[in-house]
Amino acid sequence: MQGALHFLSEYGYIALYLLLAAGIVGIPVPDETLMLAVGGLSVHGHFSYSMVLFVSFFGSMTGMLISYTVGRKVGSNLLQRYGKWIHLPPERLAKAERWFHKYGGLSIVFGYFIPGIRHVTCYFAGVTRVPFAKYLCFAASGALIWCFVFITLGRFVGSNWNVIHRFVRHHMVHSISILAILILVIALILVRRKKAV
Repeated sequence: MQGALHFLSEYGYIALYLLLAAGIVGIPVPDETLMLAVGGLSVHGHFSYSMVLFVSFFGSMTGMLISYTVGRKVGSNLLQRYGKWIHLPPERLAKAERWFHKYGGLSIVFGYFIPGIRHVTCYFAGVTRVPFAKYLCFAASGALIWCFVFITLGRFVGSNWNVIHRFVRHHMVHSISILAILILVIALILVRRKKAV
């Protein structure tokens, strides 16, 4: 993450665009963390909120279009063989393929929010030859929602950091208890899902 932030501070919007495009293709980039960071920085005038949204959206879409094209041109056999080079090992591909066939276009929209799925659904859309116009509609909807959520969340946290910090310090015991309960609930949900599969 430190390298990505340094690249961002050096090259600004161009770095944001390139990092998000690369992250979608499968290069290990902390996409959500990056968007939270630039959202927070937009509060202090380092970036424009609207420009961050615009650049993030087009960076994500570039990555989605590259992945779709690769999937359409090379097919699943090449992805199975060489996917590990872009952090798409066979087990991740298999999981994403099941997800894609089960949820279709919605997996493209909501797959953005699930690391590992996000990087692969676009390849499968190309492999399974989802019509380009349909793919573009789903991919653009997902990118817009994903970018808006994380950048706006980063902006909210950035503009309310002092209030959040004071609240957490004042209610440390309660905060830790709530966090522990949330982690426990998430862990139970994940265990149940794993058993169901």
